[in-house]
Amino acid sequence: MTITFLGGLGEIGRNCAAFEVEDRIMLLDCGLMFPDADMLGIDLVLPDFTYLRQNKDRIEGCIVTHGHEDHTGGLSFLLRDCSFPIIGSPLALGLARNRIEEAGLLDRTSFIPVEDGDRKKFGPFDCEFIPVTHSVPNGFATAFHTPQGTILHTGDFKIDLNPVDGRLTDLATMGAIAKFEGIRLLLADSTNADQHGHSRSETSVGKVLREVFAAHAGRRIITACFASHIHRVQQIADAAIAQGRVVATLGLSMKKNVKLARELGVLSIPENKLVDIKEIDKRPPGEVCVISTGSQGEPMSALARMAANESKWLDLTADDTVVLSSHPIPGNEMNVTKVIDALFRIGVDVVHSGIEDVHATGHAKQEELKTVLSITQPAWFTPVHGEYHHLVSHARLAAQMGVPEDRINVCEDGDQLIVTDDGVTKGNRVPSGYLYVDGAGVGDIGHGVLRDRQVLAEEGIVMIFVTVDVNEREIVTGPEVLSRGWISESDTGPLVEECSAAVADALDHATNEGSAIDIEALQAVVRRTAGRFVKNRTKRQPMIVPVVVEV
Repeated sequence: MTITFLGGLGEIGRNCAAFEVEDRIMLLDCGLMFPDADMLGIDLVLPDFTYLRQNKDRIEGCIVTHGHEDHTGGLSFLLRDCSFPIIGSPLALGLARNRIEEAGLLDRTSFIPVEDGDRKKFGPFDCEFIPVTHSVPNGFATAFHTPQGTILHTGDFKIDLNPVDGRLTDLATMGAIAKFEGIRLLLADSTNADQHGHSRSETSVGKVLREVFAAHAGRRIITACFASHIHRVQQIADAAIAQGRVVATLGLSMKKNVKLARELGVLSIPENKLVDIKEIDKRPPGEVCVISTGSQGEPMSALARMAANESKWLDLTADDTVVLSSHPIPGNEMNVTKVIDALFRIGVDVVHSGIEDVHATGHAKQEELKTVLSITQPAWFTPVHGEYHHLVSHARLAAQMGVPEDRINVCEDGDQLIVTDDGVTKGNRVPSGYLYVDGAGVGDIGHGVLRDRQVLAEEGIVMIFVTVDVNEREIVTGPEVLSRGWISESDTGPLVEECSAAVADALDHATNEGSAIDIEALQAVVRRTAGRFVKNRTKRQPMIVPVVVEV
C-alpha cells in the first residue's frame, strides 16, 4: 500500500492524501488553504493536482472526513479535470455539494452517504467510518482495512466528553480494532500537539455565550463564527432564544449552511425564532441576534462590510455588541485585528476570545493525543494535519508513549509512504507545490508573478519609454520616464530628468558602438542603466520596465 501526501503537512489547510491499493486510488479529503499576507492578489491556495491528473483514471473516489473547506474546498477545482464519487456523512456531502454546484460540476461526481460505524467496500478499499467530535458535526476517523493491516486516520478530532449533540469520539471502536486486528499505522491530527492539557468542551462555550448575552441585554447582538461550525451556531441560537431574541443569518454561506443543517436535523432552531435579515429593523434591538460570517476578517465578508459601514442590511452603532466566537487561523491575525479596530471606531462593544472564552478549539491537545496513542498502540506512526513544528511535537509525544523512534515518520507535502511486509518506508516524492487561484485563473500564477507583485507592492515601478530609428541609429523620442510607487510626485522632476539623461547617454553609446542594433539588447541597456541610477540615488529597487520601440 502507498500513501501520498499532497497537502496539509507543514501548513494549516490544503489537506489531501491519496491511498493506493491494487493500483486504485482513494483520496482522503481535498481541501484548500487561505493565502498568506505575502500572496498578493491570491484568493485561494490548492494542492498541486499534477499527480492526480496523471492518474485520474485510477481514482476510485474521495472520502471527506468532515465538512470544513480546508478538507473539501478543493473538490470543485479537481473535478474540472477528474471525475469520481465523493463519500462522507450527509452533512459533509451537503456542505461540499454547495461549492461543487456553484462551480457547475455536479455532473462530474456522485455522492455516497455513510453513517457512524459503517464499514463499506469501494473497489479494493475496505473502509470503516468511526465517529469523532470536532468543531463541525459528524466528523469521521477512517480505518482502512488493507492487506498490509489496518491503517487508521483520525481526521480532525478532539475528545469532548460533553459534546453539544452527544456524539462522542468512538474510542471503544478504535480500541477494539487495536486489540483484535492491531493498527499497523496511525495517522493523527497534530494541530494542537504543542498545547498542554485537554481541549475545552464545546458546551463550555454555550455557558459563556449565555453570560455574554445576559450582560448585553437590551442591545442588538451580532455574532460571527465559521458558517460550518454548526455546533457553535446552535449554541449562539440557544443563548439568543433563552434571552427572548430572534435569530437572523447574514452571509450567503451562513444562510445556506443553516438551511442544510436544519433539513438534516443537526441544527434545531424553531421556525418562529428564525427571521429574515430584512425584518430585524422592525424589532427592538434587545430582541435581535444576527449570526454572521466573517470571523476571520475576510475583506469582503459580511462582518468586514459592517465594520466599514458598507453593509446592505446593517448599520452598526454604539448601541450594538459584536461577538467574535472564533480564534484567528494562523495568517489571519492582521485581518481580524483590522476589523476589530474598525468596530471600535464605530463605538461598538466587541467581545472576542482574548477577553472572554467564547471559542473552544476543535482539535485535540497533548493529553487527548496521548490517550489515542495509548488506546491504539500503533506499530508505526505518522503525524498529519499541522505546521511542521506541530508534526514534530506530535512525533515526540508518540515516542513518549512507546512508539519506537525508528517507526515514526515525519512527512511533508509530496512525500510517499510505502507499507510493505517489511514495514513503512518513504518512497519517491511527487509534485506538491502551491496551486494558486486568482480570480478565474487556476494555476496560471506562479512564484515569479508573486515575486513581481511583491516588488511592485514594496518598491513600486519605473517605466522608460524610448523610440529608436534602426537605420539612422538614433533615438527618435524619449527616453520618457514614468513611475508609480517609487517616490512622491514632488520629488520626481529632477530625478526623472537625470534618469532620462543617463539612459539616453547609455543608448547613444550602445547604438553608435554596436555593430548592429538588437531591440532586446537595447532593452537590457535601459533596464541596467535605469536600475543602477535608481538604486544609487534612492537606495531603492523598484521594478524597471523598459519599453523600446523600433521604427
